[in-house]
Amino acid sequence: MDLEKKPQPSLQKPPAPVAQQTSLRASDADRDRAADILREAVAEGRLDAEEHGERIDAVYRAKTQAELEPLVSDLPVPGGSGHRAPGPAPSTAYDPYASGQGAQAEDSLVAVFSSATRKGRWRIAPRTKAFALFGAIEIDLTEALFAQRLTTINATSVFGSVEIRVPENITLRGNGNGIFGNFEVSTLEATDPEAPVVVVNGFSVFGSIEAKPKRGKLIADLHDRLRKHLGH
Repeated sequence: MDLEKKPQPSLQKPPAPVAQQTSLRASDADRDRAADILREAVAEGRLDAEEHGERIDAVYRAKTQAELEPLVSDLPVPGGSGHRAPGPAPSTAYDPYASGQGAQAEDSLVAVFSSATRKGRWRIAPRTKAFALFGAIEIDLTEALFAQRLTTINATSVFGSVEIRVPENITLRGNGNGIFGNFEVSTLEATDPEAPVVVVNGFSVFGSIEAKPKRGKLIADLHDRLRKHLGH
């Protein structure tokens, strides 16, 4: 009888291949965190409006974390130093009077054979979708509260119109085109580096998309507002 002990098979599972580890499904929170990094990058001038639009579209199409990683791997973490690590941090609140609960991540306005208007004292979400089909949409940001530094408006107009008005002392950028239609953004560069940045991405077919400043409408100095809010 052979008494020599034979090696027992290991019960431990081998480590997952790298390809399997990087194929983890991306959550909505993962995509939102990546979008926050892109917003800060375009606000700092690291990305132009066209590249930001391409990357943000890819972010919300991404199904895995491996697809998200290349879109932000060359950008720093908002509010930090150096380049980002996996799991980017969201940007901080922007308006000193904003409530602690924060604005919703995305808003939408739809006008189909109708009209839709958003104006007055309201909190603009980081992303807004505007879709006009044989209708008209008006977005007036001259009295809006910005809970983030960068606000992106994705507008689509088909036989309709989308009109966007902003204060004169913010940064306004745009990227879009029209087919038998009009896409026009009057670009602005704010002198205050802390001023909000609004990026309008648009596509118009037999319609119009227009974004420009509203004369005489200004956001009060942000530093003064913050000092007043803190009681200094």
